[in-house]
Formats: sequence, structure tokens, C-alpha cells
Amino acid sequence: MVEALKLVLACWDYDRTRPLMDGRVRPEGVGLTVITLPPEECFWRMLRFREFDASELSFAQYIRFRASGDRSLIAIPVFLSRMFRHSGFYVRADSGIEYPKDLIGRRMGVPEYQMTAAVWMRALLQHEYGVSPEELTWYVARREELKLPLDLPPQIRLHPLLPGQSLTGMLEAGEIDALMTARAPESFRRGSSRIRRLFPDFRQAEAAYYTRTGLFPIMHLVVLKAALHQAQPWIARSLYKAFCQAKALCYRDLAEQAVAKVTLPWVVAEFEAAQQILGEDLWPYGLARNRACIEALISYLEEQHLIPQKVAVEELFADNTLEEFETYMGGDHAYRGEA
Repeated sequence: MVEALKLVLACWDYDRTRPLMDGRVRPEGVGLTVITLPPEECFWRMLRFREFDASELSFAQYIRFRASGDRSLIAIPVFLSRMFRHSGFYVRADSGIEYPKDLIGRRMGVPEYQMTAAVWMRALLQHEYGVSPEELTWYVARREELKLPLDLPPQIRLHPLLPGQSLTGMLEAGEIDALMTARAPESFRRGSSRIRRLFPDFRQAEAAYYTRTGLFPIMHLVVLKAALHQAQPWIARSLYKAFCQAKALCYRDLAEQAVAKVTLPWVVAEFEAAQQILGEDLWPYGLARNRACIEALISYLEEQHLIPQKVAVEELFADNTLEEFETYMGGDHAYRGEA
């Protein structure tokens, strides 16, 4: 018997990756060890030390590295994190900010100016509501050494936080007027009356945004060490297939009606409602169905001066994961060759 090639993958514990972790799905030819880490730690350890053979990674950060000429990593079109971002805008309750246009001339906090969520959120403000980044003053919580240096035009005004300051504290104190973030402020989660969402009915706003644009924003993807891909090109396709099979099992669990496998009382209704808006495969992998979304992110990165020029979509991914092939049914796992 030929021994499987041993690989280490670092990613967060998602329902769509859990079958890879518990062994229900095994990549062909690969003995996979999955290390479960929060996304930020995956990013830092992969970019700083190249600790893993494959890893979850920030999509905007990956594009920026590729645009800078760094070719040490190559992606497969598996998008582990996607999220609509209307829910991530917070304002002081007494700020007088009722609509996005009211943000013009205000002070906006953001954890990192270049993080993927912030790229999508600035694009949302600009293209949907007519508020450009130049019309706000930005307060930035952190600038990690791993990130490529920012080369922003002077009209983009960034102010780093001072030691001891926090964005949530500044928002509550009125030192900033608004905050865009991937995580809800702690005081908001505790029910603070000082902070509210800019979009109270964010679910309706996000559904309308998707219906209008067709964009389900991608946050994270999966990357391999480029040297590993060059030496063993088949690994990329094997992992891609395995991620698709794991996602198919996730869908099966969400649709289970005999017993609730997910701890939400109306999970089946929610799953079916999401499919009515987003389609049967509501979390698509592969290039074909995600091209418009990827091209939008690249365009926004260039528009926001985070990359010097656009990069070609095909250059971001392993070439043997770009094309489709015939759908088949394999054992307990349905797999579409939707690259």
C-alpha cells in the first residue's frame, strides 16, 4: 500500500470544514492533519513563519501579496469565510447619524484599514451610498508588521490609536462617531444604549444588496505553499474536491428534518429561505460562480489604493483547479466539479 502524503492544514472550525476534521471526508492521496485555529492566528503564523502546508487566509491580504510580486503561496478556490457586512457598521446612539450619507465628514474607526471586511465595507459605502473614503477621517487600531506597507494618497487621513485607547471606548466616549468592524463591540453585545447599528434591519438590506449586485462578499480562502504545489500539483485538486465534499455534508446536516443537527429551532426554514435568495448551492466554491465577486474585490483594492494595479483572477489560483469537469456521485458525498 502506498502511504498517503502527510499534510497540515490550519483553519477555523466551520460546519463546512468539520467533515475534514472528523475524518468523514479524506482527501485522495493525503493524510491530512487539521489544526483548528482562529482565522487571525492562521493568517499570522502562515505569513510570518509558513508553518503549515495549507492554511485559511485573508483574501485581500493574499491579493495584496500577489500584487506585490510575492509568489510563495498559491490559492485554491475554496472560500471558507463569506459575509454580508451591513451588520458591521456601528454609530453612537446620539450621533445624529441615521443614514450612510450622514457619515460624510465624520470620524470612523476600523481595526485594520486593509483588512478584507473593511475593503468590502468601504466599497459598500462608496458604491451603494455615495460616501467615499476621502470623506471620512479614519482611526485605525492596529498596523501589523506582517502587512505590506500602506501607500495611500494624502487625502486618506489615518490616525493610529494611542496606547490604552480602544475603538469601542472611543465610540462610547464620542471620540469617534462610527465604527466598522467584523466583530460586534463588546459593549454592544452587553446591551449598551450608547451604541446602535447603522442598519437596524441589516438582514433585509443585505438580501437587497445581493439581489441587486449578485455579490456575496468573500472574506477568506485557502492557500498552499507554492513550492508544494509545484512539486505535487495533484494536491491542489485533491484538497479542492475534499472541501467540496465536506460542504455537501454540511448542507445535508442543515437540511435534516427528522432531528435537529444544528442548535437552532428553525434551521431548516432558515436554510431554505437562504437558498431562495442565494440559490441551491448558497456557498459556492470554484472560479466560475465566483468570478464576479473576485473581480469586484480586486477592483475595490485598486480603487482604495491597496494594490498598485489589478491582478488577473486566474493568476491567483492553482491552474488545475480552474476548470470544470463532469459531475459525479461518489459514495456518501456528492461532488460537483465546479471550478
